Amino acid sequence: MDASDLEALARAVAAGELSAHELAERVRLDAVADVGYAQVDVARGLRTGVSEVVYGEGKRPEEIAGIVRAMRASGQERILVTRLDAEKHRALEALGCALAYHAEARAAVAGELPEPDGNGEILIITAGTSDGAVAAEAELTARFLGNRVRCVRDAGVAGIHRLLRHADEIARAQVIVAIAGMEGALPSVVAGLAACPVIAVPTSVGYGANLGGLTALLAMVNSCASGVSVVNIDNGFGAAYQASLINHLPGKAS
Repeated sequence: MDASDLEALARAVAAGELSAHELAERVRLDAVADVGYAQVDVARGLRTGVSEVVYGEGKRPEEIAGIVRAMRASGQERILVTRLDAEKHRALEALGCALAYHAEARAAVAGELPEPDGNGEILIITAGTSDGAVAAEAELTARFLGNRVRCVRDAGVAGIHRLLRHADEIARAQVIVAIAGMEGALPSVVAGLAACPVIAVPTSVGYGANLGGLTALLAMVNSCASGVSVVNIDNGFGAAYQASLINHLPGKAS
């Protein structure tokens, strides 16, 4: 059910053609598409402004294709599938499920990316080139959600001058996603330069004592800089989603 369907039901109630109870029942029943192995939330876009996103890892191609079909049948034209490897994408194509694949982001999109409608720009900064896959996931997600995005790569604290040369971009940003592995120091430094929220993403990049990203995660949670919030390890999607919510808050466009 999309916004136009809901408006039609509301008009039917106003005209006396549908009772309030029948309206509530229709909305409740239409909120979920049961495909057997998944309960697809087809009304999430109406409630939250963002339709359900499909997490591809751990799902068989046939399951992903079925979920995508259910979402399309409900009127959703733009769909994001995250954590999708190339082999699984090829299997989806063979099943007739057409998705544009973004290899570095390990994600795929059905439909066109929207025109940006956020208040300002989301700035994504990575500490190292090895953080690129997480950054790509964050960038694609942010663009999918209707944001202008700028990326600064390989600007970690091991060469602080690489970060400082982007001071103007940091000052202009509406929200910043700072991505780092190793010791995870980048978000603290960025937050000391920025006048906007900083969302920190620890990555699993690093030698043994990085502990698969746990060291970076704990460092970011314990940041002495104000305005830093932290998402889970390698969670570029979650960081971009939160950044998009901030960038779409009512307020004066920058």
